[in-house]
Amino acid sequence: MSMTQHAEPAVGTPPAPGRKESDGRTKQRPPVLRLLARPEVGVFLGAVAVYVFFLIAAPPVREGSAMANILYQSSTIGIMALPVALLMIGGEFDLSAGVAVITSALTASMLSYQLTMNVWVGVVVALLVSLGIGFLNGWMVVKTGLPSFLITLGTFLILQGVNLAVTKLVTTNVATDDISDMDGFAQAKKIFASSFEVGGVQVKITIVYWLVFAAIATWILLRTRYGNWVFAVGGNKESARAVGVPVTFTKISLFMLVGFGAWFVGMHQLFTFNTVQSGEGVGQELIYISAAVIGGCLLTGGAGSAIGPVFGAFMFGMVQQGIVYAGWNPDWFKAFLGVMLLGAVLINLWVQRTATRR
Repeated sequence: MSMTQHAEPAVGTPPAPGRKESDGRTKQRPPVLRLLARPEVGVFLGAVAVYVFFLIAAPPVREGSAMANILYQSSTIGIMALPVALLMIGGEFDLSAGVAVITSALTASMLSYQLTMNVWVGVVVALLVSLGIGFLNGWMVVKTGLPSFLITLGTFLILQGVNLAVTKLVTTNVATDDISDMDGFAQAKKIFASSFEVGGVQVKITIVYWLVFAAIATWILLRTRYGNWVFAVGGNKESARAVGVPVTFTKISLFMLVGFGAWFVGMHQLFTFNTVQSGEGVGQELIYISAAVIGGCLLTGGAGSAIGPVFGAFMFGMVQQGIVYAGWNPDWFKAFLGVMLLGAVLINLWVQRTATRR
């Protein structure tokens, strides 16, 4: 008898034709869950809810003129919320955005009036000043490695003091002089602060600019190499640098985009009211950041969209004007915004967790 034994080959039932084993990693999620995972979906649902609420609570909102006012209020927030959102996607903050708007308007107004120059000279110089502030913020963040929160908090305090002190020094008042009768004012007003009629309703030009800027920002984020750089530096700047992303250029340019937004909104305010109050702008930076956060931009960077902040700004404009149309005490506005911010963030968190749950 041989001591060697040969093992019989294992025989198993072959798998059914077309049947594949799945470990759960390649399972396709339902389309609804994939849609809910988008950062702007939660804020869109929130905006619809706020809109419906004020349609019921404030009947005047149903009128075309009221909606034009709401969209106008939203646009003045939304134009600044867009570059602030891009900056947040890139992993940074700018707490000086609110007072930078006033700095731009003051620069254009005082330079034109005090030197008796065409207002377009002041507009161009204000643009250079705004871009310079953005460049300085970005350069200090990149070169020092300090958090942008600290850098821009310092810029915020500096600009707030300079706005008030220089205005008092130059005009002996807290506001600039009226420039409505100066050369170039009418042309500048047509560009920055005009309106047009649609169906018998006056619509501000800033609404058009707001939507155009949102479309451009969306295209940049989703269809250009620069958009990939923004997401990359916001996710992990060291990894982005290792694969050749120009981190320094991207960060500084994002801060300069915020400067451009501050200049544009500043020019709108100047040519709408003909004068500028030097103490304004404080607290607006929180509105811009809140609109971006409500719109799905993560505080940690690397995620977000340009469409989300559009809905976020609309919610702010809807609440601000809706309270007035409803006849409520406007002192509750900030409290309402705080509740809305917390609610939107919690809803976004719940939606994203639901969408990514297996």
